Order: sequence, then structure tokens, then C-alpha cells
Amino acid sequence: MTGFERRKDIVNRIRNSFAPVSGKALAQAYEVSRQVIVQDIALIRASGYDIISTNRGYILNTPHTATRIFKVRHTDEELENELCSIVDLGGKIVNVMINHHVYGHMEAEMNINSRRKVMEFMEDIKSGKSSPLKNITSNYHYHTVEADNEETLDIIEEMLRKKGFLVENSEAVL
Repeated sequence: MTGFERRKDIVNRIRNSFAPVSGKALAQAYEVSRQVIVQDIALIRASGYDIISTNRGYILNTPHTATRIFKVRHTDEELENELCSIVDLGGKIVNVMINHHVYGHMEAEMNINSRRKVMEFMEDIKSGKSSPLKNITSNYHYHTVEADNEETLDIIEEMLRKKGFLVENSEAVL
């Protein structure tokens, strides 16, 4: 296992643990010294992870959020309605993704979490700077949506279904 792989696994181990993970336990798990773990934690922190050292071990300070990927389909005229509906219910549109038959998987970061950001995005689209990615896949696309909890995502999913934006499993697959 390379150092990079070990550090990636350390982050996952700490993230998925319900209790702090001790440096001693990490050192034993990876068959390295405690000092190597201390250096790994420093490198992990430098890469942007907020790892906190406690007297019982390491914890990852992350906001507690839930994410879900929704497959949706709508027209250009319905785009603003879709985005505003998601943020109004407490969701953050993390990205947009498509699976094109020729070009393959394409993804773009969005990070839209307010009506103001929806309006900025819509202005960019309306100004002709770009066109929605969904337009190259007959309006089919995916959004990763983040919210405070699963219940909020359930509400967003139901809203997408009621508005006819949600692509159900029985519909065409792209």
C-alpha cells in the first residue's frame, strides 16, 4: 500500500467511525509507526481535511449532510423552476452530470444553494455564455443534491416527482 492509498484509507476509516480513532490503532492497522501516522495526519490536514486530535483519537470535523443523485428531465423553460424548487426545500445542487452515448460521462460543478445563485446561473445561461449540459442528452441529466438530512432529500424527491422532473426507473435509461 502506498502512502497516498494509506492516507486515503485513514480518512475513510476516521470518517466512518462512530468513535475517535486512536493513532495507535491506525499504526497497528497499517503496520507503521505512530510517527508515520502523525505525519500522515499532517499531510491529510494540508490537503484540506479538518482532522481534530482529541485525547481519545482522531475525528473528522465534517458537516453532517446527506447526498442523493436524482435523474431528471425537463425543458430549458423549466430549468429555473427545477433549481429554485430544490434550493427552496433546503437542497444544494452540487453538480450536473450526463451520460452521453458518444462522449461518455460528463460532469460540471454547480454548488447552487440559494435563489441568488440560481439567478446568477440563469443569467449566465440567458446571456449565451453557455447552454445547459442536458441539451446534448435529450434533456436527461443527473444532479447530486446535498441536504441536512435524508428527510429533506425525501421531500425534494417527492417534489421532483410531482412536478414531473424525476425520471423513474421504468423510463428510458441514458
